[in-house]
Amino acid sequence: MDNVIVRPADPGESAAVAGLRWQWIVENEGAAAAGAERDAFVRHFVTWAEQNAASHRCMVLVDGDVGGDLGIIGMAWLAVVQRVPTPYALHRASGDLQCVYVVPEARDAGLGGRLITETLARAKDLGLERVTVHSTPRAIPAYARHGFENSPRLLQAHVARATRYP
Repeated sequence: MDNVIVRPADPGESAAVAGLRWQWIVENEGAAAAGAERDAFVRHFVTWAEQNAASHRCMVLVDGDVGGDLGIIGMAWLAVVQRVPTPYALHRASGDLQCVYVVPEARDAGLGGRLITETLARAKDLGLERVTVHSTPRAIPAYARHGFENSPRLLQAHVARATRYP
């Protein structure tokens, strides 16, 4: 794992990233929970990534010792949301860290932390005011190590149930 880098995903890597997302769903919810045929999901994901490139930036973890798509062993998405202007800040934005995932065989080596660090650096470069994350219980300590903390002012309401893939 000495030859691993974190970098922005290239547009041509969307199918490999979709495969990681599929793997995350299967790992966490089981194959039946995916609710779609894998190839159909990948096609949909690639189209979605193209359509949302302006608001969703993907960082990938690449193992230089592995060739092809198999070299992508992790991902993190930064969703950028424009915020309402104020008189003292005419251009405001915040981010949401989404879908941070490292393949099981590469876990517990600090690679997820590298993804978080690099994604937060990208958020800073974009001038984002804050970055939020919705985490699994297992990952909360990793986010806490990178400066994420509970906020008494950030609340959420569930207004619709997430739909499964058609």
